Parts: sequence; structure tokens; C-alpha cells
Amino acid sequence: MSALFSTQGLVLHTTNYSETSVIARVFTRLFGVKSFILKGVRGGKNKAKNNLLQPLSFLDMVVYNNPNTSINYVKELHIAEPFNAISADCMRTSVVFFLNELLYKTLREEEPNEALFDYVVETLEELDRTERLAPELPIRFMLHLATFIGLEPLDNQSHHEPLFNLKEGRYQAPPSRHSAAIDPNRDYLLNDEQSSHLHYYLAWVHGQNEKPILPLSQRRQLIDLLISYFSIHLDDFGTFKSHEILHAVLE
Repeated sequence: MSALFSTQGLVLHTTNYSETSVIARVFTRLFGVKSFILKGVRGGKNKAKNNLLQPLSFLDMVVYNNPNTSINYVKELHIAEPFNAISADCMRTSVVFFLNELLYKTLREEEPNEALFDYVVETLEELDRTERLAPELPIRFMLHLATFIGLEPLDNQSHHEPLFNLKEGRYQAPPSRHSAAIDPNRDYLLNDEQSSHLHYYLAWVHGQNEKPILPLSQRRQLIDLLISYFSIHLDDFGTFKSHEILHAVLE
């Protein structure tokens, strides 16, 4: 039996359902990721309602929830907090699209994760309120997200284990000349420079050193490597696209 609940939500994806309705995939604070039918939000007269369903719109919602059904209904929804600076700035909007695609492709379970939900909201508030866009924000977000979903890279870098293995999620010793040619993991090894950059960022997000200062090209490369890391460890991750737009606008 369905019951009514009040919860906050972040819109991840929408699909047209009928001439006037959509199915929205929403990361809710109370239930985790859920799908909802929203009636009467499409069409010319409903443009204002449809604007509530932009990527990562932060909503106050009253929803029906039946744990025995895969799709439920929304009774009411309103903007919980408008992010006006984001909507007016193409660079900030591109970052939001990137964060949205990352969350849509990584969040699967219909289980609450209030700490992650609050972190996403805090990141959006930072993105909206700070005068200058923090260039390290995408990398920081990816590393925190990996921790929240149980994929945190192990920062065990040492003199003896200097190279990060994307598949194993940890640092390892360089393969010997003899074993390198036959090592099945050789394609997953980052080089010395890439491994060091990842180590600097991992140490920074854990409060162990100062914020790394890297050129744009190296930050881009690290973002691409972390996308590969997620795709290796998550089934159905699929092709990632929004980072290409992000790279373009951050030039």
C-alpha cells in the first residue's frame, strides 16, 4: 500500500511518459534513488513545472511510496533552493551536467544515503555561491563520491608501490621487464606522473596536504582517468559524455 511522505530530491533524469507526463529518476534523501510519474508537467502551459525538472534541481517533494512497485507518483513538488548563479553561467552549468551524469551512472540502489545527498547539496551551494569557480571541484567530487559508494581508491603509495592500478584500486610495484609483457593488469596501470597526481588529490581530500595545483591539461587527464576507474568498477556505467563539454568550457 502506498503512503505519503515528504522528502527532498535531486533530479537525475527524465523520460517522456505521455503527452503531458514524465517519469523522473530522482535521488531522494529519504529513499535513495526512485522513479516517479509526474502528471501534467509537459506542454506549453506547463513550462514552469517542467523547469523544475532540470538536471540536479533541488526539490521539496510530497510523494507516494509503495516499496512493492518500481514507479511511484508525486503529489507535490517545489524548488527547495534556487541556484540562480548556476543557471546564469555556462561554466557552472557545465559542471552541474557533469555531476548529474556522474550521479545518474553511479547511483543504483534504492537505499537512503543521506550523507551523500547532503554532500551533493553542499557542492551545489558552493558552486552557486562562490565568486570564482574552483577548478579542482570536479576531481574532489569524484573522489568523495567514490568513497560514499564504496569505491574509494586506496592511497597506499610508497617508494616500493608507486603506480596506481585502476582495476585493483590501489598502488602497486612496477612490473618487472619480464612480467610486464604478460601482466594482464598492465593496461590498468597509471604512469609515475599520473599516479603522483592522484596521490596528491587523495591526500588532499583526506586533509593530509595542501590543495594540489595542477595545469588544466593534467586536471583534464585525471578526470578522464577517474571516469575510467568508475567504468571499470561499475556495471552498466556506459559511455560518459559530459566531461567533453566540461573540458571545452574550462579551457
